[in-house]
Amino acid sequence: MSTPVSVPPTDDRHSAGDNGLRPGLLSRLGAEAFGTLFLVVAGLGVPLFTLPQSNPLPGALAGGLAVTAAMLAFAYISGGHFNPAITLGNLVAGRIGIAAAAAYIGAQLVGAAAGALALFGILRTVPNISDARTAFDTVTAGFGEHSVIQTSMAGVLLVEVLGAALLVAVFLGMTARRNKHAAAAPFAVGLAFAVLLQLGQALGNAPFNPARATASALFSSSWALEQLWLFWVAPIVGAGIAGLVFRGFADAQGRSATAADHADDAADPESDLGDDFDGASDQEAVEKPAAAAPGAGGDDARDFFDGPRSKES
Repeated sequence: MSTPVSVPPTDDRHSAGDNGLRPGLLSRLGAEAFGTLFLVVAGLGVPLFTLPQSNPLPGALAGGLAVTAAMLAFAYISGGHFNPAITLGNLVAGRIGIAAAAAYIGAQLVGAAAGALALFGILRTVPNISDARTAFDTVTAGFGEHSVIQTSMAGVLLVEVLGAALLVAVFLGMTARRNKHAAAAPFAVGLAFAVLLQLGQALGNAPFNPARATASALFSSSWALEQLWLFWVAPIVGAGIAGLVFRGFADAQGRSATAADHADDAADPESDLGDDFDGASDQEAVEKPAAAAPGAGGDDARDFFDGPRSKES
């Protein structure tokens, strides 16, 4: 009599992982760091190294296209946050655990700093740029006298809150499990980011991304670090608002579910607002029975980009 072979539950399979398992936390952090690096290189590099008379690709559009490309390339691994505001929005919405959210934000900061460091090094090689930090000032977020149109602190604060809330809302809505148009999430998020960046650049290079704001401030004049607090506080507030609203919508939807919906949920243990990235290893995921893991695939974004899962025979 043959010994039955232990097969990982269907919910824990992942086409990009070893032996079909979903990527571990380190893989996801690497994807977040690399994706954020790409966003910073494109979002800061295009306006830094283009001449006004050459009619270049606008920096805002470059930033939006970078988001789309990064999500298409890496979101199936990590969910494609690349932005502490989006990670915090997912945390408030119940899609990610606190420890993993902190790890994501750390990875995003590392990737953003590495991208800005690379740009700073390139600036140092340009002969007609005598001060690389002054050059970085032109793409660094600021308010008051450091804003392009002298926008006050209150004005920049308001636009950062509003922009972050809208960006996180688009991300949460497009990556929701029941969204039939979720395949267009990278394009929707990228376009939303491009439009918001166009507004933000006119007011004070508002990036709606604390990691990007931190990276540029590190290599700019001293005033940038003094004003950096605003570009953390405002996106956090905006992300929290969007996360709470989305969670409220999801709760209302859950209360109005029909008996058939409940039956479907019992057959599929994954919930719209499951606990994701709880720090469990892939081996622990294999050992956990699917029926006993009601939050096994909680990140709607990453679960969607996983693609079709293999079925048990």
